[in-house]
Amino acid sequence: MQESLHKPVMEEEVLRFIHPRDGMVVVDATLGLGGHAAALAARLQPSGRLIMIDKDEESIAAAKERLQKSRPRCDFVHDDFRRIDRILDRLGIEGADAFLFDLGISSFQLDNPVRGFSIRAEGPLDMRMDRSGFISAYDLLNNLTEEEIASILWKFGEERFSRRIARSIVRVRQDGPITSTKELVDAVLRALPYRSHFQRIHPATRTFQALRIAVNRELDSLDEALKKAALYLNKGGRICVISFHSLEDRIVKENFRELVRTERFRLVFKKIMRPTPEEIGRNPRSRSARMRVIERIK
Repeated sequence: MQESLHKPVMEEEVLRFIHPRDGMVVVDATLGLGGHAAALAARLQPSGRLIMIDKDEESIAAAKERLQKSRPRCDFVHDDFRRIDRILDRLGIEGADAFLFDLGISSFQLDNPVRGFSIRAEGPLDMRMDRSGFISAYDLLNNLTEEEIASILWKFGEERFSRRIARSIVRVRQDGPITSTKELVDAVLRALPYRSHFQRIHPATRTFQALRIAVNRELDSLDEALKKAALYLNKGGRICVISFHSLEDRIVKENFRELVRTERFRLVFKKIMRPTPEEIGRNPRSRSARMRVIERIK
């Protein structure tokens, strides 16, 4: 069941560019259900070490079951990857040979209505990756001003109708708090021109993306984590990042550009790499993925 829930994106490319092998220390900073981790673990045995980080305790529990028979040493860490330096220090690791960041939300989270990520299934307005966190999408939508909501939708979703949607949300909550994903979708649809209801991508996609990013502080965490990962990367080691929208990719691109300027790193390939048409056919959710890889050379 877990295999069907999570198809690791660009798995072949991850294995090709990280090239995991016996004795390496590899950090999977976004464990999810462990799809990439399982493939890495199979190649790190018997004496390699795999550190797996995730903010979602449910994902970690599922990944542990999937990887219970793995032979290399496996460390499961429930934490935010922005604290990757503290995590590695705590584990006694001075340097790693590879870091993997797969920034996509997993099908396991997206398809569970209770988590509040899904546009198409009704659920509570949660959207927390770490369910012990204090701020949820409900808190943002029902407490921020119209201007603040519009700012989030524009900054994190690049939603061109951000002001209209924010105005609609504030108008709806005057009759009582917005509590469900369906209520949010309805508020978005009311704000948009009728023709936008028939686009290939659901018209509320950017709104949901923006709220998820804001709730989980995803862009700040990514920027911080990439900077710290570079400090712990061994010579000859690589950082591989799979992102799914332009905001993430911009942060990756800017961080990698700064590292190249130090003359201690090189880009493994200059342009982004996309999934093959065959993979997109097998797994349509991979269609927006883009990969960048950098290597430490000094």
